[in-house]
Amino acid sequence: MRTMKNSDTQTEKAKNILIVRQHHQLGDMLCALPMFAAIRKKFPNAYITLIASPVSYEVLKSKANPYINHVINYNKQSVHSLLDFFNQLFSRKYDVGIVPSTASISRTSHYINFISGARVRVGAESIENKINKSANLLTVKKKFFWDEQKLHQTERNLDIVRLIGCDLSSEEKKNVRIFLDRKEEAYAERYYENIFPDKSKPVFAFHAGAAKVQNRWGKDNFVKLILMLHKKYNPYIVFTSGPMDGEINNYIKHKLKDHSVESEVMHKMTIREAASILSRAALYLSNDTGPMHAAAYVNARVIGLFGPTKGYEWGPINPRGAYIQSDTESIDDIQAVDVYNFINNYLKKQ
Repeated sequence: MRTMKNSDTQTEKAKNILIVRQHHQLGDMLCALPMFAAIRKKFPNAYITLIASPVSYEVLKSKANPYINHVINYNKQSVHSLLDFFNQLFSRKYDVGIVPSTASISRTSHYINFISGARVRVGAESIENKINKSANLLTVKKKFFWDEQKLHQTERNLDIVRLIGCDLSSEEKKNVRIFLDRKEEAYAERYYENIFPDKSKPVFAFHAGAAKVQNRWGKDNFVKLILMLHKKYNPYIVFTSGPMDGEINNYIKHKLKDHSVESEVMHKMTIREAASILSRAALYLSNDTGPMHAAAYVNARVIGLFGPTKGYEWGPINPRGAYIQSDTESIDDIQAVDVYNFINNYLKKQ
C-alpha cells in the first residue's frame, strides 16, 4: 500500500482535482456526495472537476452544488460527443485524479484518470480480494475489506480519499446535501398548489420500480399497502418514475382506481425537481433506487425496501432515513402489513 504524506506538496497545494465516476448508477454517484464534500473541505480553493455519465450528470450539474466546479458528461453516443468530452478533459492540468471504486472496478475510469495527466492518482488496489487490474495506473492505492465491517457506501467512498487526508466529522456528514436552487424550490411549490391543493392532506410518495428486477417489491404488495394507508390517512398518492417504470405504475394506478383511490405519476421533470417535490412529502417509500438516494440527500422522509441488497450498505442517509430489510434474499418476503406497521411507527416519530 502507498498513501500520500500530508507534507506532499503535490497533494497539499492541489489546484485542479479530477474525480472519475462515469458509471450509469445514480445511487452510486449520490453515495459519493460525502466524499465530494470531504475533498472540498481539504481543498477549499481547488477547481474540482467531476466526470459523470448522462444518467447522473444532471443531478450534480448545478450552480447550487458547493462541492463541484465543473461536471463533464461522459457521453459515448457519437464521435462529436466524445470529442467534446476529451476537449473538456484536456482543458486543465490536474494535480490529483481520483477513481472512487467502491462497488465495481472500471478499467475505463482508470484509463481516463491516467490519460488526464493527473500527477497523483488515487484509488483501490483491490476490493474484498478482487484485484484491480488497472492498479498499476494508480500512484496512491490500498487494499480494502469493507464487507466484514458492514460499511455504508458513503464510508467506502470516504475511505478512498482518506488516503490523501480528506475526511468529515460525524456532524459534517449530517450536513451533506443536494442543495436546491430557488427555481427548483419554486417548481415544487407550483406542483403542490396544482396537484395537492388540500394542505390538510398528507402527501405519500412511492417508487415501485427499480432497474434490477430482484430489487422490486411486488406490484400487488404496493397496492395492498397503499389501500391500507389510504384508509387510515387519506393521503394524496404520487409515484416517481424511471424510464422502465411505466408499466408498473400503470398497473398500480389502475388497481387503486378500482378501489376509488386516485393517484398521480411524476412526469417530465428532472431528478432535482422530483427531489424538491419529495422533500416536502410526508412519506417516500422506495425500492433500492437512485431516486431514493436523491430524496435522502434533500432530507426527505424516506424509507427504503431491501431484499438482496443490504440496507446497512445502501440505505437512505439522513436523520429521517430508515429502511426495511427482508429476512431472506427475496424482497417479496417483506409483508405489506409489516411495512404498514413500520410506517405507522415511523410517522409517529416525525
